[in-house]
Amino acid sequence: MRKPFAVPDWNSLARLDDASLPLLGTALLIARDEYPDLDPDLYDTVLQAHTAHLREEVEALEHWPLKMQAINRLLFEELGYAGNHDEYYDPRNSYINEVFERRLGNPISLALVQMEVARRLGVPLDGISFPGHFLVRLPVDDGVLVMDPFNRGRPLDVDELRQRARPHMGGDAPDDDVLHQILNPASHRAILMRVLRNLHGVYSDGGDWERAVRCADRILKLSPDDPEALRDRGLGYLELGHRHGARHDLGLYLQRSPRATDADAVRDRLIGLGGGSTRLN
Repeated sequence: MRKPFAVPDWNSLARLDDASLPLLGTALLIARDEYPDLDPDLYDTVLQAHTAHLREEVEALEHWPLKMQAINRLLFEELGYAGNHDEYYDPRNSYINEVFERRLGNPISLALVQMEVARRLGVPLDGISFPGHFLVRLPVDDGVLVMDPFNRGRPLDVDELRQRARPHMGGDAPDDDVLHQILNPASHRAILMRVLRNLHGVYSDGGDWERAVRCADRILKLSPDDPEALRDRGLGYLELGHRHGARHDLGLYLQRSPRATDADAVRDRLIGLGGGSTRLN
């Protein structure tokens, strides 16, 4: 009898190193905040079906790019997974259960599906925390093959990668060394934190401060020393009227990041709460 698919506990995540942090299990844990009745086994079974459909074909192929081509064909052509271009900021694009159900997602959630299928088939597909849209990478003989899961796994050449990075780097295209650094594999922790940051951005922009605070709090479960999440949770508490929580988080943020570009603005908000200026200085 197959064991139930294991979903970790939030309080255990900070103790796990990046390699031990379960990618799918934690993505389902994030989704369970919004969908408390979701069944993790159901989505593990969906992935098992995708994998079983491909296994014989993929194992018969010799080269990684051909294996990846077969995986992309199944996911994006036969099964219909696609980037949600029309409603990019729909929060459902970030919840992995909804991605499986609707076959719609954003770059990072589609990458997660792609990575899970590939890895279960022995294909070493990694994520890239690329500026703007999340990408994936596959080792090849002379380097890496970079693909865009939001656009049906389309391969990207060096020139397009430079152009995509340019707007996020002050208008300058990255040189070879910088581009190589950008294309380093993203850890599981970095991927999951980016999922939560995307959700935080959607909820805070929409004024849904309870959910925004929840996302910031979950980031701190993954990375307790993350200063931006501490600031975001504190500002969310402030919007919700939780003055004690706001005072604690914003004060700690300023202690840890006294030279942050927004330090003066945060300090003003904290002083307005009665946080005092002497202690902060």
